[in-house]
Amino acid sequence: MKKGMNELELLLEIIDQAYERQAWHGPNLKGSLRGLTAKQASWRPARGRHNIWELVIHAAYWKYAVRRRLAGGKRGSFPLKGSNWFENPMRNGERAWKEDLALLDETHRGLREAIAVLAPSRLHSSQPGSKVKNVTLIYGIASHDLYHAGQIQLLKRLQGRRSS
Repeated sequence: MKKGMNELELLLEIIDQAYERQAWHGPNLKGSLRGLTAKQASWRPARGRHNIWELVIHAAYWKYAVRRRLAGGKRGSFPLKGSNWFENPMRNGERAWKEDLALLDETHRGLREAIAVLAPSRLHSSQPGSKVKNVTLIYGIASHDLYHAGQIQLLKRLQGRRSS
């Protein structure tokens, strides 16, 4: 923790390290996706298993869901139809892959903005109808990014072994 950093700044640092800033733990979510093609992202290790592309959209969805819980907002306003897991066939190849990577970036920025303007007094409260504190949601979404970054690293290795 940087000297003089308050709790809100620490939370922003944590979600940024999990998503795109260099950290001690190795690849973050965005780093784990660097250089992947649409074909690599759509490779599925086995029937009924998720591919990297689906993990990307899933991560974007949950960034949206946490932002919506923190800042309010219309339910069902995620740009893709559905929730949580989205089956993603390789539609429009590289262009669609780049669009979905951009969606992940956009939802991260939106989440970050919602956290940055959160009143410190609201950090340890929860939303109406929920028992989960806002601070727990924020720590949770950072953990979610890192969990899926690890899955992506594993899928990349499995894919590399499969093709050799």
